[in-house]
Amino acid sequence: MAEQGPINIMGAGLSGLAAATILAKAGHEVHVHDIRDDSGARFDGDFQALENWSMDVDFFDQLKQWGFDTSEFKATEFTEVDLIHPDDEITQARSPKVSYRIVERGTSSHTIDQGIKRQALAAGAKIHYKTKVKEEDCQIIACGPKGTSAVAYGEIFHTDHPNHIAFQLNDKLAPGAYSYLIVIDGVGLICTCLWRKQKKSDRFLNETIAWYDKHYPELNRQPIKRVGGKGDFTINANYLQDGRYYVGESGGLQDFMWGFGMRMAIWSGVLAAKDILGECDYDREVRKQLLPYVKTSVANRWLMNRVGDRTFKMMCKSWMKDQKKRNDGLVWIGKLFRPTFFKSFLYRFVNPFMLKKDPKSMGRGVRRMPFRKSLKRDDWEPSDAAMAVKSQWNDVRKSGGKTSFAKDSDQVSLPES
Repeated sequence: MAEQGPINIMGAGLSGLAAATILAKAGHEVHVHDIRDDSGARFDGDFQALENWSMDVDFFDQLKQWGFDTSEFKATEFTEVDLIHPDDEITQARSPKVSYRIVERGTSSHTIDQGIKRQALAAGAKIHYKTKVKEEDCQIIACGPKGTSAVAYGEIFHTDHPNHIAFQLNDKLAPGAYSYLIVIDGVGLICTCLWRKQKKSDRFLNETIAWYDKHYPELNRQPIKRVGGKGDFTINANYLQDGRYYVGESGGLQDFMWGFGMRMAIWSGVLAAKDILGECDYDREVRKQLLPYVKTSVANRWLMNRVGDRTFKMMCKSWMKDQKKRNDGLVWIGKLFRPTFFKSFLYRFVNPFMLKKDPKSMGRGVRRMPFRKSLKRDDWEPSDAAMAVKSQWNDVRKSGGKTSFAKDSDQVSLPES
């Protein structure tokens, strides 16, 4: 394929740039096209986590093996995270190994998006921003989400709290999902994820912020801006179609349970490039190395959709009990994410009921997880503390604080009310 002319990649996100870097280093002419102004423009300076428990190999070791320089972007390592139970008990999940790496997404020079972009450019790839190309004219399709299966709302703020990360399972604050607090070098992010579609969804963020203000009184939170994004979760029948490689979210290579996707995005981009170079079979390697984890996450998501705080509490207690036994909090959570015979069987049983066909997928057999309807228990009135948070944000907004949104398919606006 490469001998027929330049290689065109649709999308200058992590998966597209990873593929471009590998191909350009091999001496091929590579053109990356993106409708946005820059790589990372889909995001707005929000923090995201690179998990390090689902596989035995450390993700940064993988990046180095593929030829990427991890010093090109800022990554803050954590071996401990606050695990917040749905009854407000706070425990610590610890490991002697790196549990999380927190990276920033966006257009600032220290973000992972810009770090991978610099390496693609240094390898010789040509990146064309503000350009539209047709899918059929590209060899690698690396676009962001097209549909909506879940949303996340967050507030970025200044704080004098030391670096910290907290992960909370609470079905009220984050229906079917989780909320989290991340503090890196004086900047914090409080975010809640919604896996059920809601009215007046800003109340979930306000209530979540109020909860963290109460339980982490030393935050001294000074709001900067609010951000929003969405996740699109799909299963593809074909990953290589009509000579086109579908990578990252375009290939449905995402974690359905909690939305971890950066590792699979970069990994799939690398595999696509290696196939073009004749070093592997993309479809076979995706099905062997990545798809088992995707299917496991579908089974996990089906289970998560059917439980609430009582089961979340049981999960937290089991996690802490296993950690005490093994002196490593990564073992329990790692088992939850790793493929098993039971999860494989459960996937076969539940996926026909969870996923709907996408008629606009150019014959690739894409099935998408729809945004689920809200439940009766999601209908509640915000507390006085949450209303105070809302009032605080309205004052900040009137003074110039911004809420991120865009009219393209990759972002979702935070509702103002």
